[in-house]
Amino acid sequence: MDVARTSDEEAFADQVRTWLEEHLVGDFADLRGRGGTGREDIHPEVLMAWERELAGGGWLGLDFPEDLGGRNATLAEQVVFHQTYVEARAPGRIPNIGVTLLGPTVVAYGTAAQQRRFVPPILAGDQYWCQGYSEPDAGSDLANVATRARRDGDRWLVTGRKVWTSLAQYAHWAFVLCRTDPEAERHRGLSYLLVPMDQAGVEIRPIVQLTGGSEFNEVFFDEAATDADLVVGDPGDGWAVAMGTLAFERGASTLGQQTGFRQELDDLVDLARRTGVLDDPILRQELVRSHSELEIMRFNQLRMLSALGDGRVPGPEMSIGKLYWANWHRRLGELGLRIRGASGMVGEAATPPIENPLGHGYQLDALQRTFLYSRAHTIYAGSNQVQRNVLGERVLGLPREPS
Repeated sequence: MDVARTSDEEAFADQVRTWLEEHLVGDFADLRGRGGTGREDIHPEVLMAWERELAGGGWLGLDFPEDLGGRNATLAEQVVFHQTYVEARAPGRIPNIGVTLLGPTVVAYGTAAQQRRFVPPILAGDQYWCQGYSEPDAGSDLANVATRARRDGDRWLVTGRKVWTSLAQYAHWAFVLCRTDPEAERHRGLSYLLVPMDQAGVEIRPIVQLTGGSEFNEVFFDEAATDADLVVGDPGDGWAVAMGTLAFERGASTLGQQTGFRQELDDLVDLARRTGVLDDPILRQELVRSHSELEIMRFNQLRMLSALGDGRVPGPEMSIGKLYWANWHRRLGELGLRIRGASGMVGEAATPPIENPLGHGYQLDALQRTFLYSRAHTIYAGSNQVQRNVLGERVLGLPREPS
């Protein structure tokens, strides 16, 4: 992929910047530079309103077909948008799982009826989704899923428990990986069902995080019902569809994520310079290493995006990027607290006092949140151990790890 922008791409970047300047006003004026993964300084409902504002400008469905409400933008334009958005210090986006995961999956694997039903409301910012993958005994080992669904006439009845379900308390729908063939083992007999959340058979329990927020949840299904035709792909083929979903998670938006990483690193260098820590040769070398690794990350992701540019569903090689950036960001959080020193161990008193489930009377700054939240990077969306197994077995062709 050519890293130099064409004149058309520069014009597109100007269009994005202009739109953001014109719309980050009024109720959205104070959102600039705030929010983002692991930060709870903007209420989710405000961020959902911002998603609807983006939808009004046609920015949610960049890579979706026009007949489904998308923009049908080129891959290069998608990259330009995500980079320009972050460069403009626009609000950190709420995890819009419908746009990033479910929507592309339905376009790639779903029926025409499913595409017409679900994609337009997602791209309008009117419908939010959550992901029903992980379970207490099936996190990194996703093939160990125990949640089951049985066919009952013209519907499926889902029973089981999902965990670490991001923003389930705001979701209208969930895509649920469940076992529909009780006789099959492991990857076989799994199906990918679309399940409405607003029903008596669904219970949501928040999980309090280290940061005091409750982005994650446990979800309990007790014969929760969904229509028989709301299975993506064929019954029993859910594993292949689920893996396709995970691959879409590592697409063009990762270049925007890396632009955010660059801003974090620049801020950390400024902090080290102001406090005199930059004179420490060891910490200075760590900062240089972070800079070099970030460049490697960027060029690797550009190479990986060639799969999307060819119109293919990304393959297991996308695990390279996930493994790399998760470890890089965790190390950056650790380096940040080393540079910050003892003051990084103390939160500022909240005025007025804030309410959170842990009873904290203090608030965390961006650096502290990065340190705490980045611990999760090496676990969610496939732990480090799983990413290494995927790369070893499915990319390099090495023998399977012994059970």
